Amino acid sequence: MMVLQQPLSLLAVPPLESGDRLTRAEFERRYRVTPEPFKAELIEGVVYVASPVRNLHGNPHFNLITWLGVYSAATPGVSGADNTTTRLDLDNEPQPDALLRIETGGTSSISADGYVEGAPELVAEIATSSAALDFGAKMNAYRRNGVQEYLIWDTFENRLSWYQLQNEEFVVMEPDTEGIIGSQVFPGLWLEVPALLSGDMMAVLNGLQRGIADPSHQVFLERLAQQRPND
Repeated sequence: MMVLQQPLSLLAVPPLESGDRLTRAEFERRYRVTPEPFKAELIEGVVYVASPVRNLHGNPHFNLITWLGVYSAATPGVSGADNTTTRLDLDNEPQPDALLRIETGGTSSISADGYVEGAPELVAEIATSSAALDFGAKMNAYRRNGVQEYLIWDTFENRLSWYQLQNEEFVVMEPDTEGIIGSQVFPGLWLEVPALLSGDMMAVLNGLQRGIADPSHQVFLERLAQQRPND
């Protein structure tokens, strides 16, 4: 009696589990059939499945997105994304808590199937239960793939670290005497670090407005306008 084999596409797809070592193609195949809500990342070829999100992560995440979203709204040619799958390379497909990218002429693009491909100029992560990963393997993957600025907010320690890529290494950017760090890639993206850490979002947004009003931001807007394709 001849036994008919099922096509591979009809066979049960194994679930994604932390510690699995997979190719990016296999990671995406399993992810596509995983019911929502679910979050997993592929970092250096290893699967990491996220834990349920507590307010210790969710509220800082919300505030960080608010800050970046206001900057993006004031900067045509720059767009952001929240918790979006990013194809960095064949072994790394993270979902950064937030990212900011230059739409035309930048270091990333949007694929035909709607994913971010390449290294966004700025990536931000909220490090709660994921601190070891965010400061370890994930940080190395971002560095190696050319992410220009990497911001980590460690909510257990309530400490923010903003790194800039210099000579292929991440170097910490220090606040000025007013507690402000300004992006080197996105002129006008100013962050009042003490205000963010204390939850004073009005002060954070007021500081950002000062950055947006700085002449360097206007110069950046003109450069972005020149890079955009003509309608």
